[in-house]
Amino acid sequence: MYKFRSMTVQAKKASDTVWTTADDSRVTGIGKFIRKGNIDELPQFWNVLTGAMSVVGPRPEREYFVEQFKNDISDYKVRHLVKSGITGWAQVNGWRGDTSNKKRIECDIHYIEDWNFLFDLKIIWLTLFGRETNRNAY
Repeated sequence: MYKFRSMTVQAKKASDTVWTTADDSRVTGIGKFIRKGNIDELPQFWNVLTGAMSVVGPRPEREYFVEQFKNDISDYKVRHLVKSGITGWAQVNGWRGDTSNKKRIECDIHYIEDWNFLFDLKIIWLTLFGRETNRNAY
């Protein structure tokens, strides 16, 4: 998955196993700006063009956390039945970053079960103009 780098380069273990939190010292000055405006997500459109991702769908998760969540959260693996997306129902409802994993997964499963084209359009609209989308964007 392509993204603009917004954090300092670090050991793989540190980058793959630690949540980013508010005021995280690993986020660079420019990184704060591009994360707040979701500019770091723009390269992911290349992933959409190549068919690796969708515009809308559950956000991809790092493998370390996938292994934890599949044991701790029932139905977690259901979210892997569809392609990951640049934005999703959880994100437009403020469930991103260091928030409730259970709520995020509930939103992902709701999206999968109730998907339709208009739902995708609603999520895209809320991504661009919703108030909750940038909450917890750090």
